[in-house]
Amino acid sequence: HYIILFYYSASYSSEKTMPNSFLGIIFGMTSALVWGAGDFAGGYATRKQSQYQVLALAAFSGLAFLTVAEIFLQESFPSNRGILFSVLGGFSGALGIAAFYRALATGNAAVVAPTAAVIGTILPVLFSAVFEGLPTPTKLCGFGLAVLGIWLVSTNSTHNSASLTGFALASFAGIGFGGFMIFLGNVDHGKILTPLLIARSIALLTGLALVKANRLPIPSLKSNLVALVCGVLDTGGNLFFVLAKQYTRLDVAAVLSSLGPAVTVIIATLVLKDPVSGRQWIGVLTCLASVAMITV
Repeated sequence: HYIILFYYSASYSSEKTMPNSFLGIIFGMTSALVWGAGDFAGGYATRKQSQYQVLALAAFSGLAFLTVAEIFLQESFPSNRGILFSVLGGFSGALGIAAFYRALATGNAAVVAPTAAVIGTILPVLFSAVFEGLPTPTKLCGFGLAVLGIWLVSTNSTHNSASLTGFALASFAGIGFGGFMIFLGNVDHGKILTPLLIARSIALLTGLALVKANRLPIPSLKSNLVALVCGVLDTGGNLFFVLAKQYTRLDVAAVLSSLGPAVTVIIATLVLKDPVSGRQWIGVLTCLASVAMITV
């Protein structure tokens, strides 16, 4: 909690002494670290409860964290345009998560996970190329390596093909994830907490709706503490991504933030001793190489 608030408050005082692009890179890489830890916590939490109940609990704890931070920092709300983008980002991210969970239930995770991850990464890159212009050739090569690394890291040793419905839902999930980054990446400069408060509120409503739609009981706050931790970490990843975008290009912020699966694999190996395939280790190394090229 303190690290997130420190970076939020320190970023503005450091603006005159550190290059904006450097701050954006630091925030983007931090977002990947926090998001990756959050994905690990979320996957662990689903061993105890339905993914929809985990989504609701995570959305609640994330919203609670943002509310406390807002009480202390008292950030004003964005403009009407910023509010609209926050709402659209919340809907996009929530629908993306819902489609992703549904895809995992109907298709093979070896195809669903990398498909959603790659599409969610490519969309902000394409958007940035159209509205911000092409980056340097070195960064473009880094983006390509990042997409390849994310694909490799997100796959496992199972090679069964997903159903057509599962693949379509995975693609929709990727569009939702990419849309979240695009919308939240275009909120008013200097607005960090309030856009995410709006987006997180949408996520909570969506999570509760999915719980009821699947005829599951509303989970108590004590039923899954790991899910609550997941929500705080996921919100932290969101905060750092928004900060990254405000100090660098959207494509750089989105690609660096999307390297979270590599972090998830490493944590799962260290904590749970989960087996990691050679393909996944190659993906981790590819992600590290992409960081070197993007940050040049």
